[in-house]
Formats: sequence, C-alpha cells, structure tokens
Amino acid sequence: MLLTIDIGNTNITLGVFQEVDLVATWRLSTTPQRMADEYGLNVINLLSLEGIPSKQIDAVAICSVVPPLTQVFTELCNRYFNNEPLVVGAGIRTGIKILYDNPRDVGADRIVDAASAFQLYGGPCIIVDCGTATVLDAVSDKAEYLGGAIAPGLRLSAETLFSNTSQLRRVELEAPRTVIGKNTTHALQSGLILGNVDLIEGMVKRFKAELNSNVVKVIGTGGQSPLIAEESDVFDFVNLDLTLIGLRLIYGMNNTGNLKGELQ
Repeated sequence: MLLTIDIGNTNITLGVFQEVDLVATWRLSTTPQRMADEYGLNVINLLSLEGIPSKQIDAVAICSVVPPLTQVFTELCNRYFNNEPLVVGAGIRTGIKILYDNPRDVGADRIVDAASAFQLYGGPCIIVDCGTATVLDAVSDKAEYLGGAIAPGLRLSAETLFSNTSQLRRVELEAPRTVIGKNTTHALQSGLILGNVDLIEGMVKRFKAELNSNVVKVIGTGGQSPLIAEESDVFDFVNLDLTLIGLRLIYGMNNTGNLKGELQ
C-alpha cells in the first residue's frame, strides 16, 4: 500500500492507496512544533481505526510546503514504516515541464496538482486551489506548467478581517441569500463568499484569455472549493483528492518508469 502525505500550511492530508484505489483519507492540523513521534502515533492510530496494519504500508510519497515538517515526516516514515519516502522536489519526475522564472520557487503542491490535473483531465487546464491561499495555476496542452496567481484564501481573509477590526465578529462561512446584506452578518458573508467567487471567476476569465483556447478545463480543489462550486459554475470538475492522486501518479513515474504513473 502507498501512503500519500500532503503537508499544507493549515492542514495535513493523508491518503492510503491500494494500487490505484484511494481506500482511506484523513486530515490533521499543521503544527510545525510537533515531533515525529507525536504525528507518528496519530498516523498509526488512524491506520488502525481503518483496519490497516502499519506493516502493509510499503511506500510513502510526500509533498510539503512547510519545510520544518518535511524532515519530521521523513523521520516518521523511517521509524514507523521502515521506509524512505519519496519527497516531491528537485530531481523528481513529475511529467510536467516547469516554465517558471525560477522552477525551485514553485510550491511542491502546485506541481503535484498540475501533474494530477493534466493526467486526469488533459490540457490546457486551470487548477484553482481554494485553501489557505486561493491559488490558480495554468497548464498547457503540452504538459507545461505556465505559472499562476496567488490571492488570500477565503478563511485567511476572514480571520484577517476579524482580527484587525473592533466591531466585526466571526461569522459562518456560508453564502447569504442576497448580495446586498441587510445586517452585518450577511454583509460579511456576501463580501467574503461572493467576493471570493467573483475573484475566482474574474481570474479564470483572464487566464482563459491568455491561454487563448476555447477548451480550457477548470478544476477546483482545496477545502473551500465545494463552497465556491455551490455559488458558481466556474469549475468543470471539483476534485478534493487531486493532490493525493497526483502523489500516487508521481510515485509511479519515479518507481515504475511509467510516465503516466500507472494511471488506470
């Protein structure tokens, strides 16, 4: 079995693959101060709850945007699974050509998502990751990572607004019934949710104009993508497991020589 680990700024998402089937997923909070043994106990217990013995994990693939935790999870894999994980970074085959001014500046999660989206949906495509940041990435029909755009994420925008104002309180992140809010709660929800929807729709429109193609596919991922999808038809597909699937594909590329990562 393959254990995939996506270490993000807010959450850590784990998934277990039995060949090409994703059989279990979990989410943990990202805490850079935690040690390998602390996370190790969490992972072993989660596996146990799903009836998966740790000895059945014979491969691990990691992508991380939190450098302190990359070493923590590498140590975890060595200690608890007796396995040296594949960590997405320089020198790892992804099937994607990076056309960035400095390819090393591109976050590992963005490349994994690009590889996954291209293999699953083809190109050209736009990936919209609605997480801590709202990140849009473009991939050409030749599997070229062209670049992207980064804006504050929905929850980050909300927390920044609430923590820097005296009279605005926290609200549920759900869309109001009308754009024009009749009270402070609805006004906040309108600006946060519908404002973020319009940001994404506007940026996707600009991306499509630059890609100069009428067949661009738009893939939504990240924790807030279902909320955006409820208020907009901007996404052609929503795939919350895009990064985990990408890790499986990239692991296959680097261990079988199959450029499609044994996509089935």
